[in-house]
Amino acid sequence: MLAPYYGTLERIVFGSDLQRCRVACLSEIDTARRALIVGEGNGRFLCELLRMHPEIEIDCIDASQLMLQLARQRVDQELPGHVERVCFLHQDITSSALPKHQYDLLVTHFLVDCFSELVLTGVIKRLARTATEDVTWLLADFCIPPKGMARLRAHGWLAAMYFFFRITARIEASELVDPTPIMQAEGFALTRQHLFRRGMLKSEIWRRCQ
Repeated sequence: MLAPYYGTLERIVFGSDLQRCRVACLSEIDTARRALIVGEGNGRFLCELLRMHPEIEIDCIDASQLMLQLARQRVDQELPGHVERVCFLHQDITSSALPKHQYDLLVTHFLVDCFSELVLTGVIKRLARTATEDVTWLLADFCIPPKGMARLRAHGWLAAMYFFFRITARIEASELVDPTPIMQAEGFALTRQHLFRRGMLKSEIWRRCQ
């Protein structure tokens, strides 16, 4: 089971870069009332969101029951008394019914890289239907730099990671799919982007086109 070791593995391979990517846009969003986080992992972003938005209500979905337990434990340890603002849901985002709420904040950090283009299209469509008109969508993930050694390096890293996670976590994807055209087709526009690790990591803010 990968979940108990994921945090350690992340720090060994990427240091603090993945967490920097998760929280890069957090200070740039407006006050959020209700958030949906999909694929949160062990709760590091969740705690930062709770700290910055003390009134927010959060639905947190993950396909791993153990990851949800680790996230709940982290909130209990770091922010005692705040865990009641989070509903932890053990669900598969590709097939389970989503909560019947409308969200003004959607968060998909290091999630879209797990799916093929066909499945990812369906996931983004389903999430878009839960969004309010003034929604903010935070998306952090891997990306391929446009040229040079950075592009070659990213291809090598991603090939190794997909090989590893297909074996250990049983993800279905074998290559990175750019979610940009799918997001645009659902009426979202990219309003902010930060790049890390020589362009291999991105942190983005998406909003509905007006």
